[in-house]
Amino acid sequence: MGKRPNFLIFMVDQCNGTLFGEDGPADFLKVPNLRRLYGEGVNFANTYCASPLCAPSRASFMSGLLPSRTGVYDNAAEFASSIPIFAHHLRKSGYETILSGKMHFVGPDQLHGFEKRATTDVYPADFGWTPDWSNPDERIDWWYHNLGSVTTAGVAETTNQLEYDDEVAFYAKQSLHQLSRTERDQPFCLTVSFTHPHDPFVTRQKYWDLYPEDELPPLNDTAIAYEDQDSHSKRLFDMSDWRNFDVTEQNIIDSRRAYFGNISYIDDKIGEILETLKACDFDDDTIILFVSDHGDMLGEKGLWFKMSFFEGSARVPLLLHTPNQFAAATVSTPASTLDVFPTLVDLAGGEVPAELDGISLVPALNGETGDRVVFSEYAAEGSIAPMVMLRQGKFKLNVCPADADRLFDLEADPHERINLAQDPAYSETHQALRAQVDSAYDFESYSQHVMVSQQQRLTVYEALRNGSYSPWDYQPLPLASERYMRNHKDLNVLEGAARYPRYKDSET
Repeated sequence: MGKRPNFLIFMVDQCNGTLFGEDGPADFLKVPNLRRLYGEGVNFANTYCASPLCAPSRASFMSGLLPSRTGVYDNAAEFASSIPIFAHHLRKSGYETILSGKMHFVGPDQLHGFEKRATTDVYPADFGWTPDWSNPDERIDWWYHNLGSVTTAGVAETTNQLEYDDEVAFYAKQSLHQLSRTERDQPFCLTVSFTHPHDPFVTRQKYWDLYPEDELPPLNDTAIAYEDQDSHSKRLFDMSDWRNFDVTEQNIIDSRRAYFGNISYIDDKIGEILETLKACDFDDDTIILFVSDHGDMLGEKGLWFKMSFFEGSARVPLLLHTPNQFAAATVSTPASTLDVFPTLVDLAGGEVPAELDGISLVPALNGETGDRVVFSEYAAEGSIAPMVMLRQGKFKLNVCPADADRLFDLEADPHERINLAQDPAYSETHQALRAQVDSAYDFESYSQHVMVSQQQRLTVYEALRNGSYSPWDYQPLPLASERYMRNHKDLNVLEGAARYPRYKDSET
């Protein structure tokens, strides 16, 4: 086997995939670094997350398995350490695997296959955010989303999340510097996972100013009155405590303006890391992947955040940039974040496990595309029974035992206004797609597994919080005794080893 590629994975949080369509980033977005990558890479323009919520989606992105198989149903479900992810497979084959940033591991295994983890996470690792389907009308105020993120949108020099992503970028660049100084001929996989543009919708002044109010794109759809919403959207309205917030038109404008500003903020951070990649001479043999865990509705149909199967929530950007290997292209065939694991293993020359729900995208990189069925699932807050989305060709079908089916033709109706499930003209299509869902899912069993998991975790969380508490949150512990100048190495050896390029290299 020849020299294997390095991997640099950029994961962002809650980035609406409709902003990264067939032509790459939307024209109004100020994202020069991403625009360059899209111009040179392969854009999978119709990619869906495995679940429109952080932890379930991320566990699936890493494992190549749907949430119904990982057991990560919501943001407080344990990601079992026995489930291998791409980091395990790459590490097993000789890669150095590093994580800087968020991955929302829940449970005591906070490395989950990564050899090194440069930062702590931005979210808790315990069972505190467990939904309770036994009390479907209960709103858990202390951790449920509410519309305060919308009504308080605006400008700030720093926030909890800005501080976090500044740190993520710093440690990502430091990781590249450290990798550049090693003499081992070992490929690496560096995953850099930001928490933006996830709400709250607050950005720094310089990014706010990039998007003047009169230049913002209009909403793709107007708000729909609560009584006219579909049943799941009504539940999302109630979950977000909509009756206690007066969301004005200015709040909507400010929220979108800050959201777009934070996409530009992330683009700047990506640019800094790409500069470091080049300065360390890794750019010619590093494959770059850009993806999000899920999207954000951004006020369309009156909905915010994620947790639905509408395009703004369930569709995500996915880009593969492969220097000197695959020609720039756009792939319109539906894809899934489940495909990342098998694609990375395939590109590294490994054997893709047969049991995965995702597939390798390497054939698509070579121009080979065909018909594809993509599934997404949801079984967390705001739901009362498991929900499944199927995308095939131009059609999307949403199925939930508690709700009526919803069928959309995304070519004729890209904003999903017209439910075709009861239209006699689409009866054959509806039945064929529904048969695929019914063949793949036993909803009664699925629902029972979710409820048992919830009750077990609610019991464990209450017990572990009673008395002395030992948190699972990852605590980075740098080995200070071997950093900078200590007595563990000859000073001349240490100084030379800490320099890139090395002094002798700079003379040649």
